[in-house]
Amino acid sequence: MEKDIQYYNESVKILGGELSAVLLKIPDAKKQNIQEIRLRSGKPVALTEGMDTLFVCRDGAVIYSPGTRAVVCTRQNMSDCFKSICGYSIYSRQNEINSGFVTAKTGSRIGICGTANVKNGEISAVTDITSMNIRISRQIHGAAHEIITRLFPLRSGILIAGPPSSGKTTILRDMALSVSTGKNTKIMRTAIIDERGEISGGNCGFIDLGLSDVQVGYPKDKGIIQAVRSLSPQVIICDEVGTAADADSVAQGANAGAFIIATIHAESYEALLKREQGRRLLKTGAFGTVVILGSGSSPGTVTEWIETGGV
Repeated sequence: MEKDIQYYNESVKILGGELSAVLLKIPDAKKQNIQEIRLRSGKPVALTEGMDTLFVCRDGAVIYSPGTRAVVCTRQNMSDCFKSICGYSIYSRQNEINSGFVTAKTGSRIGICGTANVKNGEISAVTDITSMNIRISRQIHGAAHEIITRLFPLRSGILIAGPPSSGKTTILRDMALSVSTGKNTKIMRTAIIDERGEISGGNCGFIDLGLSDVQVGYPKDKGIIQAVRSLSPQVIICDEVGTAADADSVAQGANAGAFIIATIHAESYEALLKREQGRRLLKTGAFGTVVILGSGSSPGTVTEWIETGGV
């Protein structure tokens, strides 16, 4: 419980200013369960708790309808929060912003909506930010226990699929901690390719990844190859694979003898097979098991296990 509250508080502090002060006032019983904070310019600040949407008052009280007491996010609030999230260096975060999100130093992902400037079919800048969604990053010890109990010792790699907010990154964190320190399995040399800084929180020390070697900011395709060449990993962990370059490097990592544990967005195995990215990854032979996570109020719940054969 205390850790859940701490994760909430640290994620709220990155907003800075007036809204941060208000959001820190809500009851601890709510803090431990809040999954998202949604800011929309000129609209009430909204909180996500499971399947419910809540609103916050100036005194920290939480209400279930956006009445007159609900705190409204002004344009100035939005501007102040955006600058704070970007560490007051918006230009340095432009590539992330153009992709629709920024990863905070706590590992929380902040989705961004605004006006896109497009040149030659590519987004060159996003301006006039109108809404942001802060997904509270948490480390849940034991989140990977079911997978470890069933699939370890490893015989092949694991592809973890699920919809947004299903707990994919949370499971990867616990997997890295468990495997690298020998919790419920033997110790294995573990490398993490953390392209967006979400798994590790940018190596800020907020997330405990045990004895893992963590590459932050490396594109997955380059990071996997570098890990194989210089870190001799037995396990390579990475988030949100799917590009052709990712698939090629996953295959190289597996061929070098490393077990790949990765995630991908897909609501079901059928949906995974319908996506070119999913079929491409499975064809590498790197993943002997696909684990499907469900959506809802209990992130990390496994709904289906599929044995593919693997390498």
